[in-house]
Amino acid sequence: MNLFLQTTFYKQNESNIILKSLNNTFIEGGFSMNLFHLRYFETLARTEHYSKAAEILSITQPSLSYAISTLESELGIQLFEKRGRNIVLTKYGKAFYSNVKEILANLDNAVRDIKLVANGEGEINIGFLRTLGTDYVPTTVKNFLDLHPDKNIWFNFSCEHGLSVDLVRSLIDREYDMVFCSKLNNSPMVEFIPITTQELVVIVPKDHPLAAKDSVTLKETLAYQQIIFRHKSGLRQIIDDLFKSINAYPDILCEIEEDLVGAGFVSKGFGIMIAPKFDGLNHVDVKVLKLTQPSYKRYFYMAILKDVYHPPLIEEFKKYVIEQSKLNKEYRFG
Repeated sequence: MNLFLQTTFYKQNESNIILKSLNNTFIEGGFSMNLFHLRYFETLARTEHYSKAAEILSITQPSLSYAISTLESELGIQLFEKRGRNIVLTKYGKAFYSNVKEILANLDNAVRDIKLVANGEGEINIGFLRTLGTDYVPTTVKNFLDLHPDKNIWFNFSCEHGLSVDLVRSLIDREYDMVFCSKLNNSPMVEFIPITTQELVVIVPKDHPLAAKDSVTLKETLAYQQIIFRHKSGLRQIIDDLFKSINAYPDILCEIEEDLVGAGFVSKGFGIMIAPKFDGLNHVDVKVLKLTQPSYKRYFYMAILKDVYHPPLIEEFKKYVIEQSKLNKEYRFG
């Protein structure tokens, strides 16, 4: 059964959504069924009384009788029968009522949800790198929500995709409204907006020879085996380019996907690692050294699809993130 609607909506008594339509019809098997008639039928089935139903619907009793008679004629079956001074549903009327009630409830819920979105409310689905989940994302979201205490806004978060390439792929597949990640090349469908930076550091075991230092050059790290990010990671290309800049490459012990996992291996003496500086390092038994010559700041981006419709809430949050990134130009992790 297909539903064709050309409607405007308004609320009555705050809870009932009435559909005021130029052409509200169900099309099935060659006949048309007025959507108002289904509303009338549902109300009459609920009250089992013509005068009460007509009063609730703000129509005359003859108009209600005509609508029900037309509906029964279109269906080719009797929906009501008299019982004393009242009317009751027939066996087939009860089955029809159950379906109609569910259809109208779903329609009303759909209307409420759409009106909510149009009013700048609703949900935002966000994906992000785990390193952004300790401070940046929760701080940004909380501050945004604090600006809109009277709006019905909720966020759905996910960091199950640990790599930027997976996050962007999921964004393109419409799993997320936006993601916070590294910038990827060759992604013409995606707009990347810089939002914050993160410093690259060297992490070593606390009993490592380099642990006596507070800073270290990239050349000084070459004497030791290293843990490095896998090629899928946006950081791998950055780190490879840093070593190319000094015309040398370290002895790689193993490759990992996530910085916190790498820090765990470093803490157990598996090697040293060039990694982003983030709050989680404070909870791992490693020494964090400043990287010099060359130093590097990693940029993070808000990624959002180009040339697609974004509802008001998404546009407002996007604007807020951009404004905050301009205000906090020196924002850094750690």
